[in-house]
Amino acid sequence: MTTRIVITGTDTGIGKTVFSAGLAGLLDGFYWKPVQSGLDGETDSEVVARLAGLPPGRVLPEVYRLNEPLSPHRSAELDGVAIDVARLSLPVLPGPLVIEGAGGLMVPLNRQTKFIDIFARWQLPVILCARTALGTINHTLLSIEALRARFIPLIGIAFIGEEVADTQRTIVEFCGVPQLGRLPLLDPLTNETLRDAMVAGFDLASIAGGE
Repeated sequence: MTTRIVITGTDTGIGKTVFSAGLAGLLDGFYWKPVQSGLDGETDSEVVARLAGLPPGRVLPEVYRLNEPLSPHRSAELDGVAIDVARLSLPVLPGPLVIEGAGGLMVPLNRQTKFIDIFARWQLPVILCARTALGTINHTLLSIEALRARFIPLIGIAFIGEEVADTQRTIVEFCGVPQLGRLPLLDPLTNETLRDAMVAGFDLASIAGGE
């Protein structure tokens, strides 16, 4: 079966879009963010198109593009849109697919459904992106408990930020989930620096083999 991986995070704004771009580029695959909330400036799909180095057409269009940078359920309401989760069907593609959720696992899509409910329905393997900064132990362990409670397969944790060895070790020891690697904050952030950091920081075989 073609590799399909869901990228989610412990919170919003932690760098999972950059990680998704790096992973999609390494896999030479496709990227899909089904729901984009907030259209001012560069969208996440546009960031990935710029950073991943993929051929045209490999970044799939969003199912929902919502104007306000809010939780999708509220942004949709302000746009007068009802998010129909039945439309979030997995695309069939000829190569690997990296799927990015919006924010964290418990982000609502509408008044009945959260992103984690969609992930449970898909039953695709998940990579959890987590900051290395203060507070990440609590957020990461709670996220892993939520995934396990719904029997969602978890490949491992991708840490993002500067190395905080004890924090990373503590999370791994408590949850028993592999640390897949760490993506540092990159300056400058380009396709070349991202690819180099992903190659240096992650074992692609262990990620793709975790499906």
